[in-house]
This record gives sequence, C-alpha cells and structure tokens, in this order.
Amino acid sequence: MRWIVLSQSIAILGSSLVFPFYLIFIKEVGGGFLQYGISYGLFTISSAFIHVIVGRLSDRVGRKWFLLINSWGMATFLLFFPIVVHIWQVYILQVLLGAAGAMQKTSEKALLGDFTSSSNRGTAIGYYHFWTSIFAGFAVMLGGLIIDLLTIDIIFYISSFILFLSGFFILKIKENNRGYSEIQKQGQQLAD
Repeated sequence: MRWIVLSQSIAILGSSLVFPFYLIFIKEVGGGFLQYGISYGLFTISSAFIHVIVGRLSDRVGRKWFLLINSWGMATFLLFFPIVVHIWQVYILQVLLGAAGAMQKTSEKALLGDFTSSSNRGTAIGYYHFWTSIFAGFAVMLGGLIIDLLTIDIIFYISSFILFLSGFFILKIKENNRGYSEIQKQGQQLAD
C-alpha cells in the first residue's frame, strides 16, 4: 500500500504542478476562456471513454501497468506543451492527457480496493487521499512560485520529470495474479 501512496503522491505532485496554470498557457497561445473550456472538456470526455476500457482490462492484466502508462505517458505529453503554437495542438494533447488520466483514476481506485479489506478500507483510502492532497496543494503553490521566478514552460519540464520519476515507484507495487492483491485473493478464496 505504501508504494501506491508514494507513487501516486509523486504523480499528483507532477500533474498538479501544471494543471492549475493551463489558463495562462492557453492565453499565451492565443486562446481565451472558450478555448480553455473546450480544452478541459476534451480532457474530460476522452477520460470518460477510456475509464470503462481500462476498468475491464485492469481486471485481466493488472492495474499497475495502467498507472505506469499514465505516469510515463503524461511525462512524455507534457514535454510537447512548451513547443505548442496553436490551440488545436493543445486540444490534441488534452485528449491524450485525458486518456492517460483515466488510466490513473480507474487503476488507482481499483488498486486501493485490492489492497484493503472491508474492515479498513475507509481508513486506508482516507490516508491515501490525505497524502495525495498534501502533495497536490504543495505542487500548486510551488508551480506559482516557479512561474514567478522562471517561466511557465519550465513547470512543464519539471512536471514531466516528476511524473517520469513516479513510474519507478509504481514498478515497486506488488500485484499477484491478474493484478489482484493478496487481500483480494483471500476474499475470492472465501467466496469460492
């Protein structure tokens, strides 16, 4: 469980460093509130289509691989933002980031269920969200400081590095057959 908390706290640190400042970035490439709304909407809609697919596949192949694809995929996609010059390029990146984000959200929740039992699930998820929220809050403040001191482009590079780093912590997560944790495996045996 600690590797899930640590890997996802680091991943959320990386993504939260950037996401609150998209509006500034979109304005820099000539967009406004409408383009920001379209951009965020494309992110959300592309996520919606991927959630169901990832949910089904993660039951068969495991969950940590989708977390890894998210971390390393987002790390790669964020490297393109500093070279974007047209709003349509932002839209394409948002669709890709939305798909990657869905992999993270669905797999994260399934893993939390896998690694907890019904008697401690609420407590474990509470602690998980405590740490990920702490990391997200510090990331937003740090992102603002970095933009003030340097440039907005720099936070995309830093965020990419942090997300890439989180992937190595994801690799430490131990899943058993088909991605299930030992706790879930015990529950399946009791049901049989």
